[in-house]
Amino acid sequence: MFDKVLIANRGEIAIRVMRACKELDVNTVAIHSDEDEKALFTKFADEAVPLNSSILAKSYLDVEKIINIAVDTGADAIHPGYGFLSENPTLGELCDENGITLIGPRKNAIEAMGDKITSKQLMNKIGVPTVPGDKEGIEDVDVAKSRAREIGYPVIIKSSAGGGGIGMRVVYEEDELVRAIESTQNLAKTTFGDGTVYLEKYIEKPRHIEFQVLADNYGNTIHVCDRECSIQRRHQKLIEEAPSPIMTEELRERMGESAIKAAKSVDYNSAGTVEFMYSNGEYYFLEMNTRIQVEHPITEAITGVDLVKQQIKVASGEKLEYTQDDININGHAIECRINAEDPLNDFIPTPGKILGYRSPGGIGVRMDSGVYNGYTIPSIYDSMIAKLIVHARNRDEAIARMQRALNEFIVVGVKTTIPFHKALMKNENFRKANLDTSFIEENQMDLRTAIEQVVVEDEEKINQYKSTFLPNKKIAAISTGVASYMTRIMEEQEKAKK
Repeated sequence: MFDKVLIANRGEIAIRVMRACKELDVNTVAIHSDEDEKALFTKFADEAVPLNSSILAKSYLDVEKIINIAVDTGADAIHPGYGFLSENPTLGELCDENGITLIGPRKNAIEAMGDKITSKQLMNKIGVPTVPGDKEGIEDVDVAKSRAREIGYPVIIKSSAGGGGIGMRVVYEEDELVRAIESTQNLAKTTFGDGTVYLEKYIEKPRHIEFQVLADNYGNTIHVCDRECSIQRRHQKLIEEAPSPIMTEELRERMGESAIKAAKSVDYNSAGTVEFMYSNGEYYFLEMNTRIQVEHPITEAITGVDLVKQQIKVASGEKLEYTQDDININGHAIECRINAEDPLNDFIPTPGKILGYRSPGGIGVRMDSGVYNGYTIPSIYDSMIAKLIVHARNRDEAIARMQRALNEFIVVGVKTTIPFHKALMKNENFRKANLDTSFIEENQMDLRTAIEQVVVEDEEKINQYKSTFLPNKKIAAISTGVASYMTRIMEEQEKAKK
């Protein structure tokens, strides 16, 4: 096992990895930008080293700087979390050159699955179903027009190197095709440094279903069940649940086997996720994310498998502790991503200072968060406040538990997506699991009305909270666990100064 792990990330995922390391008796190193100097994750680590910049390219994306810090602090492994450098093959190369272990897959797996065209070609070879479309990037507009006619409209233009739905354009008529191709190419070049785009059939009203996989260095590969991620806006997930409400044992076996085949095809050796689109009884490979996912806690909830610990153990040379027969589903879990965004204003980010904070708790409730009362949510990073996860015996009970937890959750100072999640939990189509990736667009009027009602209902509760806990506009430390932890840290710092 490692002696010391540097976490090359921030926020709640950095804390999540640190917690796993603590249970494995492994020391941790946090790195932080100037903007994150007072962030909670820096207090959780055994050591915290400044990156001396708030510019992404000179902080969390500066591979050489991060490697140098790892060497200077004696870290023998780096965990990249998700986002940032988690799917950057250069990080793995420099780790190898400096005798540091990257807690993640090998370079060849990251590269093969990082390019959507290459990965799709590979899936075709091994017999994993893929969406009809181009096998090469678009080089000639006339050829693209011909292929679109052959496939049949609507089609979708995607960036080969991209992710997160950035730049995707759905085209319903040939007159729109050239403009869509040029737009996606320009955005892909600006965002990812690679303007390669490709065309494929647009599957209307699909469900987004993904399978968690785990693999070690000894050829053992398993899937850790499925998740439903169909509630999205602009191709970004908002709510996830496990297992998928439409999953049958026969379908799980087929899709799970495809996920394992995908992982084995690139000699995968870590935690990862194989994503599929599902429509009318058929499923299609979408992509493989070669990292831990934001929504991994719901899989942990229903299976009891600590995915981050398994990821660390595999990287240290240990074998998987589980076989496929060991993986069983216990109940149902839901995760709501609580962001500092305004759901009544197209989910525009609302960074700012948290002036009051009360987190939910109780049986079956998990909170993964990197904020605290008085913390300022930066405008330059992701707007996530917390991941709220509930686990219950079945889906109906999980929805009821999530409603209860959301009603306990109070954030003062910034607008959040809590009203959206409350409205969604009451939505009849959601409760009946009538889901697909266009859910929000198709239900937007009903959801907006419900959100407006929730905002009005919450106003009295929030005002009561303010008058009780925030007299004279003073910041009150309401989250007891965080408050006591921060107080202890500050006391220790004061002692050290004396």
